[in-house]
Amino acid sequence: MHRILVIEDDSTEQSDLVDILNQNQFQVECVESITQALDDVPLASFDLIITDLRVNGQAGTDIIPLAHDTPVLVMASFASLRSAVEAMKLGAVDYVAKPFDSADLLSTIHDILAKQSENKRAPNRSTDQQASDLIYGRCQPMRKVFSLIEKVAPTTASVLIQGETGSGKELAAKAIHKMSHRRNQEIVCINCAAIPESLIESELFGHEKGAFTGAGSARAGLIEAADGGTLFLDEIGELPLDAQARLLRVLQEGEIRRVGSISSKKVDVRLIAATHRNLKSLSRTGQFREDLYYRLNVVQIRLPPLRERGKDITGLAHLLLERARERLARPTVELSTDALRAIQEYNWPGNVRELENAIERGVILCDHDLINAELLDIEALPSEVSLTQGLVRGNAMQTVSSSPVQIGKPLSMEDYFQQFVLENQSKMNETELAKHLGISRKSLWEKRNKLGIPRKKSDEPH
Repeated sequence: MHRILVIEDDSTEQSDLVDILNQNQFQVECVESITQALDDVPLASFDLIITDLRVNGQAGTDIIPLAHDTPVLVMASFASLRSAVEAMKLGAVDYVAKPFDSADLLSTIHDILAKQSENKRAPNRSTDQQASDLIYGRCQPMRKVFSLIEKVAPTTASVLIQGETGSGKELAAKAIHKMSHRRNQEIVCINCAAIPESLIESELFGHEKGAFTGAGSARAGLIEAADGGTLFLDEIGELPLDAQARLLRVLQEGEIRRVGSISSKKVDVRLIAATHRNLKSLSRTGQFREDLYYRLNVVQIRLPPLRERGKDITGLAHLLLERARERLARPTVELSTDALRAIQEYNWPGNVRELENAIERGVILCDHDLINAELLDIEALPSEVSLTQGLVRGNAMQTVSSSPVQIGKPLSMEDYFQQFVLENQSKMNETELAKHLGISRKSLWEKRNKLGIPRKKSDEPH
């Protein structure tokens, strides 16, 4: 069982964190200050240290040089995100933003512990790696992905990674970074959809003192934090147009201007962007800058959805099972024949992330040593079925859309949904859109969120 030391002076946050860790089979010990940690516990006896960015008036990063080989994970609020990145430069292995999502927190912890375990097994492994060493895949589509990664990694070219939610876009970005000449520098990963629109420019580009209400001091942005390394912008399709213009300048001129500044600063950043949306279509409708799209799209890597990866699905299932068994200390758990059949036949709309969650659920819930199909809980949801039926009906209503889908060029359900909504939302309100798609307004809202399709601004019709 992995041992984790938590350094947190806020009793509520400490309690919440301990509950999450205890529920997931971690052995947890808590202290309220760096001094208490040094006086009361042997740091080397822990597999991971989790500390707040500031604890009882002291920088949580002060524990990093004292922890030696024990990895340190830093917790920080959105407002302190830049400081968290600076903490990584001081030696923190990663950071999580507060308030944190328990699934994201656990995923980060598991990744850290898995990497730590791997480093202990192979401390002298060469830095010359292949993409297949970093990402699992045996099918032909993944071999094409590996080939592209290995060709583009040593260059300075911008990369656009396309793929559905949960297909492994961040993993691919990290593989490119690890195989590049920048591997010894930081890769700063930013989810553009997770930062409020009002904060995005300040977070990315930094700001000067007095640039806006509350800007009491000048601060560097996350792009500056990535100087010399790699910047990974996930869900770049969510980036506001103003921020897109600023990002274009970074790509064109290699320089950055903080919010409220009149001077620019040179930066050396390799950009990798990712999205599950069709940026080319968004650029045609004015929702994404066309010049930025072409700047990003120097090399495009398409990650196949899990349903297109054939026997990789069962191979991944066994790999994820092995990791879950180690994390949860259940070394004898296996997948039953009916579970493997269900895994192979399921459509996996959530891709690798959904498969990982299903496997972990099975390991946690199985009473004996065999995971059956029922424990995976992967039956098709009724809402998906009704949406599919609705889209079939909507596809027949060619008079509604100004650009009806052409016969002989079938689109996937998600592509059709996105095209239909984007083309018709200026003419219809939400109720009318839902009616034509044959679904409820709630289902329309949920599908918009899942696919990242923005609503029209309130000053437009309807």
